[in-house]
Amino acid sequence: MANPVFSRSEVFQPHGNPYGQPNYAGQGYGSQYGMPGQPGAEWGALPDMQEQRTEPAMTFDDVLGRTGLVLLIIAAVGAVSFTMIGPDVRTSGFALVVGSIAAFVTAMIVSTRRKVPVAGVIFYCLCEGLVLGSMSAIFEALYPGIVVQAVVGTFAAAGVTLAAYKFFNIQVTSRFRQVVIISTFGFAMAMLLNLVLMLFGISLGLASFGPIGIACSALGVVLAAMNLVVDFDYAEQGVRNQAPVSESWRAAFGIAVTMVWLYTEILRILSYFRAD
Repeated sequence: MANPVFSRSEVFQPHGNPYGQPNYAGQGYGSQYGMPGQPGAEWGALPDMQEQRTEPAMTFDDVLGRTGLVLLIIAAVGAVSFTMIGPDVRTSGFALVVGSIAAFVTAMIVSTRRKVPVAGVIFYCLCEGLVLGSMSAIFEALYPGIVVQAVVGTFAAAGVTLAAYKFFNIQVTSRFRQVVIISTFGFAMAMLLNLVLMLFGISLGLASFGPIGIACSALGVVLAAMNLVVDFDYAEQGVRNQAPVSESWRAAFGIAVTMVWLYTEILRILSYFRAD
């Protein structure tokens, strides 16, 4: 259940350096594909790699800049859809379903492409903005002022997480990554089971007001923050691997997916405390 945007891309993995200097003496891509390990053989066998190698290397500032742009687009579209849709639950629900399906399909396509489709990332932002705007309109109609609180809480949590990662030099070990992946998978399966049972009139209380619902939502916030730490580490690994600057769009996309999850969890837990 690791962020598929990063886990499916080789350039963000801790092993190998496909976009840095080639490894000679039979240790590079040439030997991996059964070719002679001679200088230049690796790149001669993979011309597309050679083209990418001429592209400037990605920096963490590139990732932060594109992440800010992606989040800005999502926020702008969300604000427009929030204003235009308003408190109409039926319209908001329709936009929420359509936007969710479109965002999910787009995310799967973008995360599986070898080369980052920037247009796909932008389209995802448009779809996700529609989703968040529609969802926020519903919550705002029920609990006035909750959206501003959720937005502030989301960026505060993300900022604290990034600051802790950088200044406390948090090391994302393989054990830490495994714990986050397993916990996130278990959380997702529990929420999916709760959703399916709710369709049959049975609720486990995981997504409703009460001690269990509040605890579950708090766990979701913690897991989203931990996934942000893992995402930051993936991005830094891409920088160490000298990934091309175009890959910063993939990193921004992956971080944005986690940020959207964090916002929905904070919005949900705030609604519990605002409920009568």
